[in-house]
Amino acid sequence: MLKPVKFSPFKEKSRHLTRTFCLSLVALIFSAAVAFAQDGEAASGGADDGIPSDPAVISAGEALFKQNCTVCHAINDRVVGPALRDIHTRRPLPWIISFVQNSQKVIQSGDDYAVKLYNEYNKTQMTSFDFSNEEILSVVAYLKAESTKPAETADPTTTTTDGQVAQGGGSGVPSEYINIILIGLLVVLALILLVLVLIVSVLTKYLAQKDDLDEADKDVVQNRFDLGKTLKGNTFMGFAVFIFTAIVLKSVIDGLFTVGVQQGYQPAQPIAFSHKLHAGQMEIDCNYCHTGVRTSKSANIPSPNICMNCHTVIQNVGGQTGMSPEIQKIYNAIDNNQPIEWVRVHNLPDLAYFNHSQHVKVGGLECQTCHGEIQEMDVVYQFAPLTMGWCINCHRETQINTKDNAYYDKLVELHEKKSKKPMTVEDNGGLECAKCHY
Repeated sequence: MLKPVKFSPFKEKSRHLTRTFCLSLVALIFSAAVAFAQDGEAASGGADDGIPSDPAVISAGEALFKQNCTVCHAINDRVVGPALRDIHTRRPLPWIISFVQNSQKVIQSGDDYAVKLYNEYNKTQMTSFDFSNEEILSVVAYLKAESTKPAETADPTTTTTDGQVAQGGGSGVPSEYINIILIGLLVVLALILLVLVLIVSVLTKYLAQKDDLDEADKDVVQNRFDLGKTLKGNTFMGFAVFIFTAIVLKSVIDGLFTVGVQQGYQPAQPIAFSHKLHAGQMEIDCNYCHTGVRTSKSANIPSPNICMNCHTVIQNVGGQTGMSPEIQKIYNAIDNNQPIEWVRVHNLPDLAYFNHSQHVKVGGLECQTCHGEIQEMDVVYQFAPLTMGWCINCHRETQINTKDNAYYDKLVELHEKKSKKPMTVEDNGGLECAKCHY
């Protein structure tokens, strides 16, 4: 027989409070999760902003930006055009795409923002780029990624007497310290020599006072050093002639090996052009000025017209007023229809053939491999010796990138049968005389 269940107001109230607490806790957790998701989306610029976040796309955008945009734009600084930090938040993507593809059309349409930019930057029209929407998106993705990084602060600089900016805080050992170390070593050697002389003097006096020395020992103890006799001796004369002959031969051989070698050559140029400013600070790609480096044998020297792409707007350096004297030389060359007579720094003999496109485009070498840290040079100098031995060593050590290139498939197969080492330029005939001399 079932027992009747007694109704308990206290238990019913407890159940109601429990249900209310659980529902409130669930609602609190859900609202916190929604708020966190919204905050994360806001911090990242919105998950649905249409900008790719794939590292490969960002890397492709970085390459496009550095090859085409750094002449006029930087991330954090105004150059010819505005700084592009947070551009993805300032303008919508369709506007950015339209402006990059045809800025003149956007300006002529009366767009307020485009017209304001046009007037603010001396009515300079941006070059239209034949980029696809995907390529422009990759550039915007790169700019977005760079915008999340803190802005870099410039290193302390000092101004030299000729108005150029010199970076401070070198990492090398100061020459004064090296001099101090050398002087200290000489002092130590002099003290050691003095101690040895004193020891010999004391021992000689001690032995001279002994009575049990035989005649041979007495001759040694009482023997006096005769400098004149030593200098006139056949042994010393033969040794001196040998040393003199060796020094002369070494000097002649070294001189012969340096014929035609101009490593360190740093001529003065007609215009004080600074690669440190243009390629380093402004990050202008080398191919923008040296247009033939990927397509022809010669890298070619830029004409004044290329310089004027920027210097129609930039007419001074470091906020100075008026026309810079060095930039004025570019205007003078154009007004007089005269080329700028740059002094050639790197010059191979006529008997040697060198092709820039073969090394840069096919071989994938960076400019710094042969020219050194060019982005650090105010005045360019010849970094490498550019000798035959230097080139041959490079061919012996440089590996060939054969990945995804069917041209090398058979060569790699034959190479792997006789060697376990990676395939180098030497294995592809890079040491044959006719490669460079024909």
